[in-house]
Amino acid sequence: MEDKEYIFGKHPVEEFLARTPKRIQKIFMKEGIEPRFGSSIKALAKKYKISVVEVDLKKLALLSEGEQHQGVVALVSPTPMFDLKEWIAKIKIENNPCVVLMDELEDPHNVGAIIRSAAGFGASAILLAKHRQSPITGVVTKASAGTIDRVPLVRIGNINDAIVKLKEKGFWILGLDGDGDQSLFEIDMKMPVCIVVGGEGKGIREKTLDNCDIKVRIPMENKVESFNASVSAALVLYEWRKQNK
Repeated sequence: MEDKEYIFGKHPVEEFLARTPKRIQKIFMKEGIEPRFGSSIKALAKKYKISVVEVDLKKLALLSEGEQHQGVVALVSPTPMFDLKEWIAKIKIENNPCVVLMDELEDPHNVGAIIRSAAGFGASAILLAKHRQSPITGVVTKASAGTIDRVPLVRIGNINDAIVKLKEKGFWILGLDGDGDQSLFEIDMKMPVCIVVGGEGKGIREKTLDNCDIKVRIPMENKVESFNASVSAALVLYEWRKQNK
C-alpha cells in the first residue's frame, strides 16, 4: 500500500469531510476557485481544523493522477484494511452474507465501481489481493462515488487459500465466467456467497476457477459480448440482493 493517498473531486472530498474527517491531512484547492464552489469544503475544513492550501492547476493534475479533480484534492491517511482471519471470525454466516473477491483487477475504475455496487447492494466485504491488483488510489475512491468506507475492505495474500477459508466458514464460491455452466437467473442465492470477479480481458485464472463451486454466466442476447467486470459484478450483486430481501 502506498504511504500517501489522495482523493479528488468536489463530491468525494465533501463525503470524506462529512464521514471521516480525521483521515484528511490536508486539502489542496485551485487558486482563485469560485467561492460558491469551494465554500462548503472550506467551511468544513475550518470546522475540523484541516489546512487548506491554494495551488496551481499543474500541482492539482499531478496529485490527481491526471484525472478530473474539479479544483480540489485532499491528502488522506491510508484506507483501513481488515485482516482476513480476523474478519472471517466475526462474520455472521447465518445472515447469508455476500462478499466480492477480486481476482487481479488492474483497472482502478472497475475496482471503484465494484466497491460502489457492493456498498449499494449491502455486501459484507470486498476481498482484495496484495499482488497484481489495483491499489486503493484516488481514482478508485472517485469511481466508488464516496462509498469507499461503507463496506469493509479485506486484504488477502493467496486468493485460493482465501477461498478455502471461506468455504470452511460456509460460503459458496460463485465464479463469473462467460462459459459458465449455470445461468445467473437459475441460481438459488439464499446462502452465504462469495462472488469471484476476474481480471479485465483474461477473466478468472484457471486454478481459481476450478476452486469455484458454481461457474456463473450472464445470459446475453443479440450476439452482444459479455459485460465488463464491474457491470457483471453489479448484476450478480443485484440478483443476490433481490433473493435475500
